[in-house]
Amino acid sequence: MTQQTPVILITGGAQGIGKGIAACFLDKDWRVVVLDQDADAIKVCGQDLGNPDNLHLIKTDVSRESEVVSAVAEAVQWGQRLDALVNNAGLADPDTGPIEMLELAQWQRRIDVNLTGAFLMAKHTVPHLRQSRGSIVNMASTRALQSEPDSEAYAASKGGLIALTHALAVSLGPAVRANSISPGWIDVRAWQAHAPSTPQPLSASDHEQHPSGRVGTPGDVAAMVAYLVSPDAHFVTGQNFVIDGGMTRKMIYRD
Repeated sequence: MTQQTPVILITGGAQGIGKGIAACFLDKDWRVVVLDQDADAIKVCGQDLGNPDNLHLIKTDVSRESEVVSAVAEAVQWGQRLDALVNNAGLADPDTGPIEMLELAQWQRRIDVNLTGAFLMAKHTVPHLRQSRGSIVNMASTRALQSEPDSEAYAASKGGLIALTHALAVSLGPAVRANSISPGWIDVRAWQAHAPSTPQPLSASDHEQHPSGRVGTPGDVAAMVAYLVSPDAHFVTGQNFVIDGGMTRKMIYRD
């Protein structure tokens, strides 16, 4: 009996880090399902990644359960299985202004997309992941561990993702493993839907402030995802992995 090609589902996968993860797994000959609510980004992603046999794109708002149910059914029908879920969808801008001016709708939208979307995706993919003894990777942020001013909604949603991760790991193990990744500064400009053909180089000081000596790339995050969903990580679950070039370990004071 021939072994089926593994299938990964990536939310928010049409641009940025998610697109980098999709490209990584296409290179590994996985079948890749990308969910994204941005129709224009989906179109560009399909053109850029250009692998119609192994790439399936679905327009989906992960904060809406009816759309999640439909998308998961379509993904499983296309792939005939599901081996990994990457909850990457999220509203990226952390700055919502002073908390006394933060409207409930702004707060709720970030919670709905960044956190509730991951819950809904897990809820409806777990039956399939159990069958494959698969894996979930939630994309959190270093802002779950440290903050800048006026980022309460974003920080809360990402902190919730880390807690959701270890709860899922305990509830779903040993059949399904769950881990999270907290990226720091990842330069995604070349992976956006309307990326400049030649992005302006980052400054030397941008790179040098990182103990690793450089700003991160989507490939850095994709490499960790590839490890976490592989058999090599079979003993790894419920963990949060910080990929930030060492910045959360660096003490920074004003001169």
